[in-house]
Amino acid sequence: MSYKVLARKWRPTKFSEVVGQEHVLRSLISALDNDRIHHAYLLAGTRGVGKTTLARILARCLNCELGVGSEPCGQCSACTEIEEGRFVDLIEVDAASRTKVEDTRDLLDNVQYLPARARFKVYLIDEVHMLSTHSFNALLKTLEEPPAHVKFIFATTDPQKLPVTILSRCLQFNLKNLAPAEITEYLAEVLEQEGVESDKKALWQLATAANGSMRDALTLADQGISHCTDKFTEENISEMLGVPTSQQVVVLLRAMATRDVKEALLVIQKIEDKAVDYINYLDNLLAAFHQIMLAQVDVEFINEHGVNAAEFKQLAKLFSAEDIQLYYQLGLKGRNEMSLASVVRSAFEMLILRMMLFSPAYSESSETLITDPDAQKKKT
Repeated sequence: MSYKVLARKWRPTKFSEVVGQEHVLRSLISALDNDRIHHAYLLAGTRGVGKTTLARILARCLNCELGVGSEPCGQCSACTEIEEGRFVDLIEVDAASRTKVEDTRDLLDNVQYLPARARFKVYLIDEVHMLSTHSFNALLKTLEEPPAHVKFIFATTDPQKLPVTILSRCLQFNLKNLAPAEITEYLAEVLEQEGVESDKKALWQLATAANGSMRDALTLADQGISHCTDKFTEENISEMLGVPTSQQVVVLLRAMATRDVKEALLVIQKIEDKAVDYINYLDNLLAAFHQIMLAQVDVEFINEHGVNAAEFKQLAKLFSAEDIQLYYQLGLKGRNEMSLASVVRSAFEMLILRMMLFSPAYSESSETLITDPDAQKKKT
């Protein structure tokens, strides 16, 4: 048997298995259970957040042989064939490769015919915003008054490109990016079922790298299984992703908090052989500055699900609020400059030096050393 990737193997088959998107699930479940089913749905969101998955679950709910409801049986021929991608009355169309008006007309020519076996003929059109203007015009009348046996489900990553005339004929649901905590929790369950040991910091690295996409997270987990021979550790996952470990971020922050320029440069030098993505390193620093600032306002605002919550609370006592704001602003501006640099490490070092040397606290300490020779002697 061929290997089935985690993103396909662990694709949810019912609403209760979907991670996040509660605002969408509540509406769909209520509509199905109360027989208030619309003829056209639009699912919008970035990649890997569950648009096609929810569309297929909705198709199962509509065509389950036990009846329409929010809990398909999962055992009948309709449920199993939809899960396997071979259900004759679920027509999946990739609009990115079928943009011509002729393709849309060919599709709509069959709308009038009854389903071959199912209760409803479901048209799932992925990346619907890629259709041409003429294709949308051809779709309008059928979409407004389709036959009773037809349901349309559209999925798109860019709803802004859809004509208002299409949007007004659909129930629109905007799927949100998943939080790292949600992805981490789900990855822990999946890897436990797969018999792979993991620690929280490693899973947090994967969840952060996935950037809100569960599919990306599972794909990275697949890569991690191949890369890590026995266990998911933060060191192994950081090496695979080319990102700094949480401890490397904390060490640099401590050097910056104590205004030890030499130590900060040594920290950067030590990770040179790790092939670290310095832009990612900066993103981690910016996220840390945000958490430290929140901790300075009130510790209840800090993300307790994060892997460095305790360290951030301690660092909040070492940084001044002025320094945190300055570092954050310089970091945002420096991020664009790093993409223009021929040597990214040099640009990163210059940015860290700029943050520290421009700090009012560092300037005051330097002036004290110049005007007070005794302070210089005590330091040396």
